[in-house]
Amino acid sequence: MIHLVDFHCHLDLYPDYKKVIEESEAAKVYTLAVTTTPRAWKRNCELTEGLQYVRPALGLHPQLIGKGTAEELKLWEHLLPQTRYIGEVGIDAGPAYAHTLEEQKRVFARILTLCAKEGNKILSVHAAHSTGLVLDLIEKYFPSSEGTIILHWFSGTMAQARRAVRLGCYFSVNTAMLGSKNGQVIIQGLPTDRIMIETDGPFIEINGKPARPKDVIYTIERLSDLIGFSPEKTSEVIAKNLKNIVTI
Repeated sequence: MIHLVDFHCHLDLYPDYKKVIEESEAAKVYTLAVTTTPRAWKRNCELTEGLQYVRPALGLHPQLIGKGTAEELKLWEHLLPQTRYIGEVGIDAGPAYAHTLEEQKRVFARILTLCAKEGNKILSVHAAHSTGLVLDLIEKYFPSSEGTIILHWFSGTMAQARRAVRLGCYFSVNTAMLGSKNGQVIIQGLPTDRIMIETDGPFIEINGKPARPKDVIYTIERLSDLIGFSPEKTSEVIAKNLKNIVTI
């Protein structure tokens, strides 16, 4: 039996998002539906209410930090007690977003502090061009005893990956990461009990189309080839890791 998990997918950004949610539930894909703004929270909760396999996450995407952030953060803080799942949050220090880096750092530090204070939160974290900085903030504000960090689409160095492991982080792997030489090296160096999988749909394409949660089967197949496991064994490892994350 193949267990399907998509631990980072933007369900509300598909044109036919209601259908994608229904597909995910029908295919029994354990799906973390991340959001980019807390304003999307209410609608995502309504769409996933009563579902067994799809969970919405409360996000404040670093690429959206800027004008209006104070109100967004205020709303995010108000909604935080309603959920255990947080994402997408983090820092993006790429050229297009470097001008808001100081504000991003302040917001992410605040998010980590509040999540640690409440405890038992599960965070899907964006760390584009900022792995060292993100790990610094995690180490300072978010003890592993207070919740769980999953580094989405990790693009740092092997040394940074080892540091993240020491900090208690997990890593959600997608087909883009599996398709890069650096990604392959990182994945092969990770403890298998820290690996999760994701599509990051609809931003990543599989077979020329935006990936949907059920397409995570391709991630499992490519990951299996890389680490030398059968797809069944790989899916068992992922399912066990998911259980460890949600039952901590």
